[in-house]
Amino acid sequence: MSASQPPPQNSSSSSLPPHTANPLLTSFTSFLTIAIHSLLYHRTLYPSTSFLATRAYNLPVHQSRHPGLCTWISDAVAAIAAQLRVGSVRRIVLAIHSPPGSSPPPIVRERWVFDVHRFPAWGSSAETDAPTSHQGPQKQENLDDPMPEDADDGAASEKLNWADIHEALRATLQRLAYAAQAAPKLPPGCTFTLALELRDEAEAPIGYPQPWIPSEGPLQPPTAEKPDQGESLKGVATKPVRSVRADPLFFECWLEQGPEDAEGVSSSSGIVTNTSSEKISQ
Repeated sequence: MSASQPPPQNSSSSSLPPHTANPLLTSFTSFLTIAIHSLLYHRTLYPSTSFLATRAYNLPVHQSRHPGLCTWISDAVAAIAAQLRVGSVRRIVLAIHSPPGSSPPPIVRERWVFDVHRFPAWGSSAETDAPTSHQGPQKQENLDDPMPEDADDGAASEKLNWADIHEALRATLQRLAYAAQAAPKLPPGCTFTLALELRDEAEAPIGYPQPWIPSEGPLQPPTAEKPDQGESLKGVATKPVRSVRADPLFFECWLEQGPEDAEGVSSSSGIVTNTSSEKISQ
């Protein structure tokens, strides 16, 4: 899917009940945590020796052994889950930047995009289990948690097919790993951040502790009011990774590559982002 295509509207017309929304959102945030660890490993943003081999969804994966990084990822995913809960999120982005102090100035080398604009409404009463660092020290995550059980309330239409959901998430992790391994090698010293692209009608998250800050002008697309911003978003290629169809989870993943990583590729599909994009502080 090209990132330049306008996203369709959210087709969800009703909220999921809490007993269904809770395990479903927990399953997706667990998947997202694993995907972030996997991308950091396969894109060699940290030494391979700092990762351990484990399993998730009966699939071999890699997890960072650094407590600070694990806590940072857990905090970020918890903040993402809170915004997913209220239906504010259009896309979740792992953005990789060229090394600080490089010449030309640092740019976005890659954006690993999870388009979740078609997610169902989660309901307002359910809570997420994602941990945050201000709750105290966290144990090393177990990426192979057992499959969540959805409650039985007698309504067959509200039952979740966990076999299909977990198979779809497992296949997506495989495709992400293949795409990350096949992508051009990054220069040493690249940095990364996690960002949310918000829906047009969504309000920016406000609260304490405040995990989100607005993106800098170079990471915002040009607008009528600010036609000169967005110079760091001049990507030239979009490569689809996986389209997930596991009712009620519908989302797409793709890789957007910057100009230094996509030589010889047409520039017809550029990197775009939402004017209300938010970026987590590292």
